[in-house]
Amino acid sequence: MTGRERIEARIQGRPVDSLPLMPITMMFAADSIGVPYREYATDHRALAAAQLETAAKFDFDYVSVISDPAREASDLGAKIQWFDNQPPAIVESEALLSDKSSLARLRLPDMGGGRMLDRIEGVRLLARQTGASRIVEGWVEGPCAMAADLRGLNTLMLDLYDDEGFIIDLFEFAMAMEIEFARAQARAGATLIGIGDAAASLIGPRFYERFAQPYEQKMIRAIRGMGVPVRLHICGNTRKILAGMGKTGADIIDLDFLAPLGEGRAAMGESQILLGNMDPVRALRDGTPESVFQRLEECYTEAGPRYIAGAGCEVPRGTPHENVMAMTRFARGRN
Repeated sequence: MTGRERIEARIQGRPVDSLPLMPITMMFAADSIGVPYREYATDHRALAAAQLETAAKFDFDYVSVISDPAREASDLGAKIQWFDNQPPAIVESEALLSDKSSLARLRLPDMGGGRMLDRIEGVRLLARQTGASRIVEGWVEGPCAMAADLRGLNTLMLDLYDDEGFIIDLFEFAMAMEIEFARAQARAGATLIGIGDAAASLIGPRFYERFAQPYEQKMIRAIRGMGVPVRLHICGNTRKILAGMGKTGADIIDLDFLAPLGEGRAAMGESQILLGNMDPVRALRDGTPESVFQRLEECYTEAGPRYIAGAGCEVPRGTPHENVMAMTRFARGRN
């Protein structure tokens, strides 16, 4: 089976010849071809080259255009702080929507230029070079993450209590933009769309179920309507929202290391595909090939057969290659 066939079979509930392997790599991938991370995040050709090199070296079943959460915000006019060799950061103290009234004047970007177009071109290049053999994953921000990018995380937390109407308007804007961004990536050749909604792990189960989950559901329904499956990744401790995540309709739920796979399985049922959740630093980067192999065995046992191998979040920069190769050895020996 090719990597693409393997992941598609797992999603569709068909037999696979080995366990699909989908670890997130960003800085690790950039380092693999010796490019500064700023170049990786701003030039789709560097990103594609790094993803192709990493996937080939470690026999990953997919490649991805994930790089940082600032692409959409940047194209909308948010202030971004750049660094030579680490991901860019949104300057929260000067948030684009520090004045709530600015939302009424905000318009969806046309994606004809800027950083969103660069991601679309990254999808197009990866689809051309490896799309027949590996899944090509596009990437968009989830509604809560995008709202935090535009409003500022701390201010957004207050808005959840103080201004429900504004939250709804902001989430509606974010959802509409991300659906169109996903559509553009699907047209460029993405065969899976990842949604990163990191801020959703911080708002608590009540606000998650009231705001984030319904908009994640709408986004996922729209993207799946394009004929593209969806991977939902929420960084952080999601233990209190696991059941809600399982109701979003995402084909793959990607769990960070703070949310045990066994609890995810109990909350979401036997049919949900789970991915993760090895601690990327203590277990993967700081472990040994033997301990990495053993930890994945534990993950596989907790998750059961509807499982895809991966770390809890990004494979960290500096992870020994032999530890990553241990993930591959494990995956290829299981199905």
